[in-house]
Amino acid sequence: MNSTAERPTTRLKRRFAARSAAILPGTPNALFARVIAAHGFEAVYVTGAGIANMSLGVPDIGLVTLTELVDHVAAIADAVGIPILADADTGFGNPINTARTVRLLERAGAAGIQIEDQVFPKKCGHFAGKHVIPAGEMAQKIKAAVDARHDGDLQIVARTDARAIEGLESAIARAHAYVEAGADVIFVEAPLDAAEMQRIAREIAVPQIANMVFGGLTPPLRQTELAALGFGGVLYANAALQAALKAVSDVMQALRRDGSLDTVAHQLAGFEERQRMVGKVHYDELEQRYQSAGQDAS
Repeated sequence: MNSTAERPTTRLKRRFAARSAAILPGTPNALFARVIAAHGFEAVYVTGAGIANMSLGVPDIGLVTLTELVDHVAAIADAVGIPILADADTGFGNPINTARTVRLLERAGAAGIQIEDQVFPKKCGHFAGKHVIPAGEMAQKIKAAVDARHDGDLQIVARTDARAIEGLESAIARAHAYVEAGADVIFVEAPLDAAEMQRIAREIAVPQIANMVFGGLTPPLRQTELAALGFGGVLYANAALQAALKAVSDVMQALRRDGSLDTVAHQLAGFEERQRMVGKVHYDELEQRYQSAGQDAS
């Protein structure tokens, strides 16, 4: 079967079901999504933290709105054809709000939607001071999400942040409850060692996601190790953002110091590379096509 002929939702479902730790790099915008797709990745993660950091210049503490998220997902879906997993934070409210969140993100082009069980306003999963809602309340959000989707293959990813608050046993118990409520994929955030990750993969029936946060709490296992454990996907949610931040800082420091880009020219994408990455040739062809049509008609 040609996977590119499948709906993005079905393609994402198949990738998770393969349990080969498919890498989903995170993107905060359409340009980075194009770069990710150009390097052959099969799916992309729209990171709420990335949108907060890069578009708003604020920390990941629940400040991104549903409208802002939907706009970003729509722009990314317009830019790339690979499946999109969208970080919907807490669903932006109660089960009814969550249902609306799912409908809007599905319409915008998401192939999967991640919802977490933190108290709103949420925090980055690797920050201190998190709190979680009762498991039963989260289960109702998952049921609402499942009921709201139009495409049955749209992946509902249930994330629990309970490991840091209630311990691993509670996090796994919550995961079982979320599977029973209809979650397609489970994401236990911030396990502390490889043994905990092994338990998560072994004891939860549906595919799971691992989150590799550079400088975070979870040990940075390689894809081969995560695949051997049976994880369905692995997020590198903010690797692109962190790389860009470091590069921009280095280049601006040099420009301020030297008054030129001579010493950092090797760190810059060339003009042609930039145009290639945004598909300028395609737009040139469109311009030529419609110019010719207009001239012929006259």
